[in-house]
Amino acid sequence: MTSESQEHGASRRPVKDEVDVVAEDTEKPAKGGKKDKKGSFWKELPVLVVVALVLALIIKTFVIQAFYIPSESMENTLLKNDRVLVNKMVYHTRDIERGDVVVFSGVDSWDGEFEMEEPSNPVAAFFRWVGTAFGVVPGEKDYIKRVIGVGGDHVKCCDPKGRITVNGVAIDEGGYLYPGNVPSDKFFDIKVPEGRLWVMGDHRSVSLDSRSHQGDPGGGSIPVGQVVGRAFVIVWPFNRATTLPIPDTFAQPALQALGGSVPLVAGFAGALPLVLIRRRRRSRRP
Repeated sequence: MTSESQEHGASRRPVKDEVDVVAEDTEKPAKGGKKDKKGSFWKELPVLVVVALVLALIIKTFVIQAFYIPSESMENTLLKNDRVLVNKMVYHTRDIERGDVVVFSGVDSWDGEFEMEEPSNPVAAFFRWVGTAFGVVPGEKDYIKRVIGVGGDHVKCCDPKGRITVNGVAIDEGGYLYPGNVPSDKFFDIKVPEGRLWVMGDHRSVSLDSRSHQGDPGGGSIPVGQVVGRAFVIVWPFNRATTLPIPDTFAQPALQALGGSVPLVAGFAGALPLVLIRRRRRSRRP
């Protein structure tokens, strides 16, 4: 008896052997592929880390930055060692408002509220810079305070009830003032220059704020251009995570009707004579 393979003069291997050969041939490349993938991952990891750091620095520089709270000057709104996020874009879309909690630079002006030792070597200096950039360590010349008065405001302490007044309107600071503190233990009466801000810490008895710099240029006020951004949320520790809204007392209509509307009123006042002169000239024409 002859088979088809015998007729062609060749023997045929069992089907089982064919399956084993195929499995063996395809298994080896699969193992090699896994090794290639692992090797590729470790080669790409440094690039991914660098890209992530660059993106984080871009976001930190132009959009949002984390800041470390190094002192008690804003208690109990902000506690020492809290971390907050600061919006750097918000003041490109609106003006700084009374009641905002802002971070600003005190370089070449205010003395620090705390002292930091200088890094002992370049490596330590680099890691401090990285830590400051990402809100892990405090910046020696960065301050965080609450805006009480903006350019054009008349800020005064105090009325007969011991309250600070802004443009003659008393503000109720009970919602954020440190328990047991008075609004101010120092007298001040200032017309905030245009383009500047009067700022104070919520823990008034320990805060070295505008009141402590009345002998400086600007009478203790800070330049708007030194403001880094608005602190809008506490992110660390998690059990204190919350937003930082503007207190309701700064929404008083009598307060808002002044200050911010002064430039607009001045603009109308300056434009009115021009309109009248133009009308008179037209009426004299034949």
